[in-house]
Amino acid sequence: MTAIDRYLSNLRSLLTKLSRNHESLEAAAQLIAKSIAKNGLIHLFGTGHSHILAEEMFYRAGGLGAVNPILEEDLMLHISASGSTEFERRADLADQILEKQSINANDVFILISNSGGNSLVEAIANRIKNQGIPIIAITSLEHANSPLARTSGIKLHELADIVLDNLGTVGDASVSFPNSEIVTGPTSSVIGTAIINALASRAVEILLINGIEPEVFSSSNTKRGDEKNIELINKLKKQIRIL
Repeated sequence: MTAIDRYLSNLRSLLTKLSRNHESLEAAAQLIAKSIAKNGLIHLFGTGHSHILAEEMFYRAGGLGAVNPILEEDLMLHISASGSTEFERRADLADQILEKQSINANDVFILISNSGGNSLVEAIANRIKNQGIPIIAITSLEHANSPLARTSGIKLHELADIVLDNLGTVGDASVSFPNSEIVTGPTSSVIGTAIINALASRAVEILLINGIEPEVFSSSNTKRGDEKNIELINKLKKQIRIL
């Protein structure tokens, strides 16, 4: 098998394992549905490549409307990729970031960190937890609990109400090569995206079963897509500032 075959095989194996984590996925989807039923928002935060999952759930064709991604440029990759690594280790930024958000008692936070050990994510988790707002964590438990992890303090999964394991290996990369120390083929983004969209789909299903029509974005590239989305944006704009 080539590295392509091995990488795709790794993903298939992880997706199969993920489907067996039904209890935790169901609990997270129920929490999201309950929040939306009470007019709450689903806030998402991740640093580095983890912020991609916050974007994945936001303003997405077929995606939930009540989603607020917390996107800080210094923590993303387009300003300074190496700088984002430094910023994600600064716990002192937590208050500054959260003060910009409209957070209420019926909301839910999804915090994403493959390593689960970055100081800023931990600080945000602590502050949200102190407000009594439930936290769903998406993380790699294997990495977080490994002696090879960079940090050894409190990890994200220890602060969360529900933990969704992305099942990734230490360091995320999954494809190794004979006679080389190189490892490639990270899995956290693909599995994380599957988790995010599975949760959104199940939350919609739960709401419909309970007679609630959830707000969901349409594709702007379909007839009446723009019209439907503009109506939804106008409704949510006060709560979600970046719409």
